Amino acid sequence: MSESRNKLIKFWQELKRRRVFGVVTTYAATAYIIIEVTNNLVGPLNLPAWIAKLVILLLGAGLPVVVILSWIFDFTSQGIKKTESLEEFEKVETQVKPVKRKLRLSYVLNAVLIIAVIVLAYPKIFKRDTLEKLRSSGERISVAVMPFLNMTNDTTWNVWLEGIQDLLVTFLSNTPEIKVRQTESTNNLIKDFTNYASITPDFASKISQKLDARIFIYGSIKQAGTRIRVNAQLIDSETEEVFKSFQIEGPSREEKIFEIIDSLSAEVNNFLLLSKLINEAPVNLQNMLTTTSSPEAYRYFIAGKNAFEKRDYPTARNNLLQAISIDSTFYYASSLLAWAYFNQGFIKDAKEWCLKLYRKRDMMSIQQKILTNFIYAYYFETPFEAIKYLRQLEELDNHSPSTYYHLGIAYNELFQYDKAIPEYEKALEIYDKWDTKPWWVFNYTFLGLAYHEAGYFKKEKKLYKKAEKDFPDDPDVFYRHAVLTLTEGDTVSANDYIEKYLSVLKNNSYPEAQIMADLGEIYFEADIPEKAEKYYRKALFLEPENPFRMNYLAWCLIEKELNINEGLDLINKALELNPDDHYSLDTKGWGLYKQGKYKEALIVLGKSWNLRPFYNHEVFLHLEAAKKAVAGQKNN
Repeated sequence: MSESRNKLIKFWQELKRRRVFGVVTTYAATAYIIIEVTNNLVGPLNLPAWIAKLVILLLGAGLPVVVILSWIFDFTSQGIKKTESLEEFEKVETQVKPVKRKLRLSYVLNAVLIIAVIVLAYPKIFKRDTLEKLRSSGERISVAVMPFLNMTNDTTWNVWLEGIQDLLVTFLSNTPEIKVRQTESTNNLIKDFTNYASITPDFASKISQKLDARIFIYGSIKQAGTRIRVNAQLIDSETEEVFKSFQIEGPSREEKIFEIIDSLSAEVNNFLLLSKLINEAPVNLQNMLTTTSSPEAYRYFIAGKNAFEKRDYPTARNNLLQAISIDSTFYYASSLLAWAYFNQGFIKDAKEWCLKLYRKRDMMSIQQKILTNFIYAYYFETPFEAIKYLRQLEELDNHSPSTYYHLGIAYNELFQYDKAIPEYEKALEIYDKWDTKPWWVFNYTFLGLAYHEAGYFKKEKKLYKKAEKDFPDDPDVFYRHAVLTLTEGDTVSANDYIEKYLSVLKNNSYPEAQIMADLGEIYFEADIPEKAEKYYRKALFLEPENPFRMNYLAWCLIEKELNINEGLDLINKALELNPDDHYSLDTKGWGLYKQGKYKEALIVLGKSWNLRPFYNHEVFLHLEAAKKAVAGQKNN
């Protein structure tokens, strides 16, 4: 062990003696500078993109050669010489007196290289995104508009140097989120130092800083044949970094200049406004908002999303429809609208919006196309296809909580709770990293359901405590907590959560029959069937002609085997009122199955399967059980 360690120490010392580290450092610094220079020249010189890749490959291939040469040879004042062996070096070292160390050319060269690397790397490593900073400052974005430059060689356009500037200032001043320096202030400062024709970005930057504006707009008018082109750039006043470039073209006739200026003003205004609004949105929504160029559509989308979070789906739909009417290409507004219809039970409308998106998928980005395929699979295929597309989304971006949340839902629907749990947990981990809460409560309650079904009651309880902090007074948290405490036999806590749950429902004017049915659901999930039956009967008593109330009670009597015959009588009455309800048909088919009437069960369950609006794994399992039972009878 000590011998190998000594060898390693000697090798390390030999590397230092032969100056291998210094050579490698110098080579790396030089290579970095060459790469940066190459990258900066490829665009302006219109060089092919493979030039930069070739330079990187050649420099990478040269590194081992340099290491080997630095080991064998040394640069001395007498020229390049072979490096003497350690024994020869030690002999010479004992004979030569130490001398004062002189400044060597290599030291100067290394210092220059280090400075060059720092200059090139500093902006990339340390420079903050100034636009991001001004977006998140909470202040109005301050802008100075410079007079435009006439690059047409036609003096008749000189009148528009201040004309475009003035119209831009007027347009942007109408937006409360933008603070525009007035034309008079800007131009008085400019005239004190130079004329308009001499304005450079550097000079404009100084003027903008004097005006205390974070951004300045610098532009020009150019002419190509019968077309006029107005260019503009949004530039950071301190760093002169170009945030965004705009280019509007039109006929080179003065009467058309107003249309060009209006278009330019709208694009600049929307970019600044959207930049600020998007940055103020939650992290998980920011990429969604970049798919619209309309601040008005964005505001309707946010209003719709906020209503969606509160399960106010009618309001959500109205706002989302408004967003889409303003910007028909707003992808995320259309997809959220489909979910709003779905969550309110309007499956036909949800599918129609899904199909509208699906028909446009070839015009979408890769991510949007996969998302559309996922939504289509959810409505028209099975969770297995949905999982396939969600995994594709995960490959594109493994930091999207929405992807993992929907994976959890897909596994929950397949009753694969052990697979659902890690997906829901990943979603919550991402929200924790973002230091924000999930955008709605179901990230907690759906994971809680998976914990419950898998028997992880301690984890479930801990989860609900966190959910109560993020979503205080949310009825779904009280509901799930009530189920958990009843399952654990803690009736005192259960009654407390039930009271809290009922209080929210009553405050929201829920019908008494619905409240009784929800109480039945709590006890049903907690596997206390006698109590569940009691509340289902109360709900039916309050609404005796409601087929859905009949179905809930019938399902409890059949599934928990309390009274299968009564359950079948009830469900037959429900089907007389609503003969094509696939849920009621499934209840009847399952009741027949439990009575051993497998052929009749298969026919009814088959009808339920064919009428279902989307995949239902429970109905699938019931149908498969009936098929197997019928096949078994034939074999016997």
